Amino acid sequence: MNPIHEKRRLFTENRVVNWHEHVGFHAGGGLDEALCDGLVEDAQRTGTDVLVCSLPILAQKVTPEEFRRCNDTLALAMKRYPEKIRGFAFLNPGYTREALDEIDRCVQDYGMIGIKLYYQYFIDDPAVRPVIEKCIDLAIPILVHASKLNYHPEEQPFVSNGVHFAAAAKAYPEARFIMAHITGGGDWEWSLKAIAGSPNVYTDMSGSVIDARVMEKAVSLLGAGRI
Repeated sequence: MNPIHEKRRLFTENRVVNWHEHVGFHAGGGLDEALCDGLVEDAQRTGTDVLVCSLPILAQKVTPEEFRRCNDTLALAMKRYPEKIRGFAFLNPGYTREALDEIDRCVQDYGMIGIKLYYQYFIDDPAVRPVIEKCIDLAIPILVHASKLNYHPEEQPFVSNGVHFAAAAKAYPEARFIMAHITGGGDWEWSLKAIAGSPNVYTDMSGSVIDARVMEKAVSLLGAGRI
């Protein structure tokens, strides 16, 4: 059999979950339905069964009103495609009470299955601890934007890298962390080595910076079960 066809069978004959995807706002501020529809159409063409989506704001300062609006909009996408789209609630851990309330709201009212954090705080910052503990109580994972920036680190001064994840994982071994998009930019090999000894830290392969043999290197350091 053609090797490409053989690899394709892995998708067509198994359940495939895309763990890191995004919906967005249209110009008027509501759900961008065209983007959402296109995302689902692409998933159908590629044999992807489930899309785990979030709607983060790419900014250092995000208010509770803003992250609630993000999650309300994500919930519209989940309602539009209830069999296809699952949700990760986005929030800013710096607003402790509001963040914890938002986790409850999104899990209980919308059926979201995890939390998405961006670069407002390092994942091992004390400000994030209440969110981590809440996720442990609810047995839901935490997907965190990540990178080891060697160029222009000032653009994302609090972006988490593998060392931050390893520290959080050691402090909370019962938590489940996903270090996002190992191919999203930065020194991915450095980050993989940093989390190699942290069995409760996973990574996803999403991103646009694809180096030769990145998948093979990730498997050799983490094992396929953590990717």
